[in-house]
Amino acid sequence: MDATRVHYNPLVLLAGDIGETKTLLGLFERAPRRPACVVSRSYRTSDFSSFGDILGAFTKEVGTPFVIDAAVAGVAGPVVGDAARLTHVDWSVRAADIAAQLDTSHARLLNDLEAMAIDASVLGPEEVVELQRGAACDDGNAAVIAAGTGLGQACVHRVNGRLYPVPSEGGHADFAARTDQEIQLVRMLRRQYGRASVEHVVSGPGLLNLHRFTHDGQRCQTIRGLDEIDIPSGVSQAALGGSCQACVEALSLLVDAYGAEAGNLALRVVARSGVFVGGGIAPQILPALRDGRFIKAFCAKGLMSSLAASIPVHVILMPEAGLLGAAVFAQELTH
Repeated sequence: MDATRVHYNPLVLLAGDIGETKTLLGLFERAPRRPACVVSRSYRTSDFSSFGDILGAFTKEVGTPFVIDAAVAGVAGPVVGDAARLTHVDWSVRAADIAAQLDTSHARLLNDLEAMAIDASVLGPEEVVELQRGAACDDGNAAVIAAGTGLGQACVHRVNGRLYPVPSEGGHADFAARTDQEIQLVRMLRRQYGRASVEHVVSGPGLLNLHRFTHDGQRCQTIRGLDEIDIPSGVSQAALGGSCQACVEALSLLVDAYGAEAGNLALRVVARSGVFVGGGIAPQILPALRDGRFIKAFCAKGLMSSLAASIPVHVILMPEAGLLGAAVFAQELTH
């Protein structure tokens, strides 16, 4: 259910997904399986000078006849103590500031992929799509990887029968070239950035790097006139539509690298309960993820290829997965 304003006064949960391109906020009611969203809003992060300003705009927009029982926000950056700094946006966020602004005693920050990993356990079959069936193991670990403005990763360890997400900044690890072409790509990235990280390849900005690489730095009619935020989507559409062969090659490189890194993460965690692919890019390029390239790269692990082939792989289709994960954690916070 969605509403313009909230007209009652229950104890409710506030969830946030603080991203570098957009920030989501929502109010949720408690429910047995997973909290139910009452109202949610999306804001362009760059339109505000702080998260507190977005939070103020949200509470003003939906009205304030409610008491916040708990507030949890996922942040696109490392969380240290009760504070976080976004990786690519000059923002700092503190749980104590959120608690004070909302007058609640329960406020926490999570890494955004940590929140998404919580969500993965409560998603319905209509909210994911299978890339590899594998053989799901009820006592194994899991993993989440999500490409968008950046590349996030989370390990999900099973302890005493329950899955616990562990945040990671693995998207900033070094990119491992596997082919002669990728070695040339690394050389280009080193000239530009001083090093080549996985995020320099597998992300929205990474697709721009790949686009520049496959076009030899030349201009492409596909992205002419597009705002910077829309260029990755434009490249993807040109690739999926086959209107630009260099764009097709760029997207193929991204899919290969995405699958390979997802497979690396799966091996590091021994994710026998599955790997979930989230973020804004995957649903947009789903046909390219399903054509076999992603899983071929995922499983190309030498002696561990059979293990990789046994791991279920799903794409998360739900656009507010991180927001829901934060709400799930908020509900658990007050039990």
